[in-house]
Amino acid sequence: MELRGSTALITGAASGLGAACARRFAEAGANVIILDRDEARAARLADELGAPARAIGADVTSEEQVAAAVRLAVETFGALHININCAGIGMALRTTSKNGPHPLDVFETVVRINLTGTFNVIRLAAQAMAANAPTPSGERGAIVNTASVAAFDGQIGQVAYAASKGGIVGMTLPLARDLARDGIRVCTIAPGIFDTPLLAALPEEARESLGKQVPFPPRLGLPEEFAHLAQAIVENPMLNGEVIRLDGGLRMGPR
Repeated sequence: MELRGSTALITGAASGLGAACARRFAEAGANVIILDRDEARAARLADELGAPARAIGADVTSEEQVAAAVRLAVETFGALHININCAGIGMALRTTSKNGPHPLDVFETVVRINLTGTFNVIRLAAQAMAANAPTPSGERGAIVNTASVAAFDGQIGQVAYAASKGGIVGMTLPLARDLARDGIRVCTIAPGIFDTPLLAALPEEARESLGKQVPFPPRLGLPEEFAHLAQAIVENPMLNGEVIRLDGGLRMGPR
């Protein structure tokens, strides 16, 4: 799938991994729909990127709001070809504690946003992609999801987060199989420790300590490196149904 002239819907795109994808894809000649709950921040990024970008405030768990974003892509740029899913949250709570059991509503919220929200975007974006004219190789679309190494190496306190990201890993292959008849590929990136707004609040000493846990390179991953892999997946027609760890060889311990 060529980026130049294609249209990408990117969720969680106002900051972090999603913003890096929006910038890289726009620089490569793609049109980008910047979807984020923080509409003001999304609009600032769209203004920065200029004509090939549009911002829309939306919650990935809302069918109506995501459908509106898909319509915006099609009505503005003629079609939707690419979907990058970066929207998500993380909360750290043990299954039991002195305050009682893990709050069920917290677990449900994390799964609803990270897993159900990702699937909500995929199903609506894929329906639009299926209407595209195929490329000479038969492609109509490409979808890249964001999991986490926590899907495999979930740490203490990550039960909700790991479950939500494990669900994304688990649905990657069946999604690719479901959508193969429509010429739509699906892959997932499982990043390790990345320099995103979630870690920006930590002291520099703590950030350096986290980075040193990575075998090589011994540092935090850069959002631009995530975007680089997302582009490679979109552009490589044989990448399908695969989950790729992007972690510098990191394997998380229990803490």
